[in-house]
Amino acid sequence: MVAIPWARQLVALVFLRPAERRVARTAVAAFALLATSVTQVCAQTQAEFENCLVRLQPAAQKSGVQPASYELFTRGTQADFTVIEKLNYQPEFRLAIWDYLAGLVDDERIADGKANLASHAEVLKRVEAAYGVDPATVVAVWGVESNFGRITGNYPLVQALGTLSCFGRRQGYFKGEFFAALRILQRGDIAPERLNGSWAGAFGHTQFMPATYERLAVDFDGDGRRDLVDNSSDALASTANFLRRGGWQSGQSWGFEVRLPDGFNTSLAGRKNKRALSEWADRGVVAVDGRPMANTGLAAEEKTGILLPAGPRGPAFIVTRNFDVIYGYNAAESYALAIAHLSDRLRGAPPFTTPWPTDDPGLSRAERRELQTLLVACGHDIGAIDGALGDKSRAAIKLEQSRLGQEATGRGGQNILRVLRAESGTSHPANR
Repeated sequence: MVAIPWARQLVALVFLRPAERRVARTAVAAFALLATSVTQVCAQTQAEFENCLVRLQPAAQKSGVQPASYELFTRGTQADFTVIEKLNYQPEFRLAIWDYLAGLVDDERIADGKANLASHAEVLKRVEAAYGVDPATVVAVWGVESNFGRITGNYPLVQALGTLSCFGRRQGYFKGEFFAALRILQRGDIAPERLNGSWAGAFGHTQFMPATYERLAVDFDGDGRRDLVDNSSDALASTANFLRRGGWQSGQSWGFEVRLPDGFNTSLAGRKNKRALSEWADRGVVAVDGRPMANTGLAAEEKTGILLPAGPRGPAFIVTRNFDVIYGYNAAESYALAIAHLSDRLRGAPPFTTPWPTDDPGLSRAERRELQTLLVACGHDIGAIDGALGDKSRAAIKLEQSRLGQEATGRGGQNILRVLRAESGTSHPANR
């Protein structure tokens, strides 16, 4: 809703000359008309939403949602048009792979992951026995998806998915998820007030979409409910079931870092461009530590691809079918690499050997919070110091970069942190 400071507008009129006052009156009247129009549009759109919910009821019933359930769980629902804005928003700022991984696989998440491996060891052992997926991979998904259950989303799914079913793009897809959410509530697996998640409908510790929940969620503790919101055991087992159903090969790695020979034909690279491991060996590809392919634990005939997430000058990886299975959880290679790398770090593996092709590496979450603290000290309003470099933080970074004679990109990296740290007299970096 648009808020107009009417009192200030009217007081200002008193101090204007007659001609100025006439212009100002016209402006105020225009603002008033605009506010009225906005109110009418909002009311009309809410009415359209309510009419849409009525129209969707027969299709929901055909999908298994009983009329009484539909009425109960949609009664009083208000449209949330912020989800339409998010659906249509195409952010100009894109994270480079080194920024993405620096924030997702940092010392904090590795330490938290190891702590969760220890505290959930008994459950994870039973999960591996049931589904064949190792504990480190399951916990890595948990860490990347919700920071181990800390960040699961606060959008009520009926409201968000109902709105997306009635307005904007991909209404057919969201209708299916909307009906699935209603069926989850109808069965009583999750209480209505607890069925909250992302604006697009993913929910719970490991962020299942409702239709995925219906297909793959499991009641691992045998209490009669498949609860991915308040029951980490169900969530971890459901994640393992997802991976197993996606084709996970028990005992096989997702892949490993390699070193390419000089003159390697990069047109051969690509996750889908699978070749026998022996063929890569014949082309001169070796493990990054120099080991020949025959000593990497994979069979010579194993079909693998070469992944170059930052091009030929950055780290290179042999990836197996298990990497593709991780990719299927959220179709992005950077996402799959984050989970794969985090799982390795939880097993005690070191960081990647080959540096990313940049002279300004990314920041861990601790370093991002440090950067935000320094920006506040410089007088910038960046909102909460939370380690998430959003619009306000990037705008402040851009101003500081301009002041310092750097390229004003708005990106937070080691260079701007190092300079602001030096100016503040802070000498010790945050943990990475």
